[in-house]
Amino acid sequence: MTIPRRGIQDIRTLTGKVRKISIPHEAYLRISHIEMEKARKTMESEKARQLMADIAARLAEIEAEKAGLLQSLAEGAGKATLGRSGPPRHTGGFKIKY
Repeated sequence: MTIPRRGIQDIRTLTGKVRKISIPHEAYLRISHIEMEKARKTMESEKARQLMADIAARLAEIEAEKAGLLQSLAEGAGKATLGRSGPPRHTGGFKIKY
């Protein structure tokens, strides 16, 4: 029976066993990463609030315009008629000429 050959991959190290939080510079890097993410999310939140305010303002404008149009229709209800006036026209259908 032969002894298996060992290579660099078989050397045991402590690479994965050291907790990253115990290394000071790793902890500071993680803290800075978290702060940058917090700043990005804060900006996103402010933009979303502004977007919601813009939408609410537009909805108020739409309601005001609708109320104005309904009021003008109520005032001039007898004056305007829908459709065309005059005798009915019969054109005989849809014709295509080539």
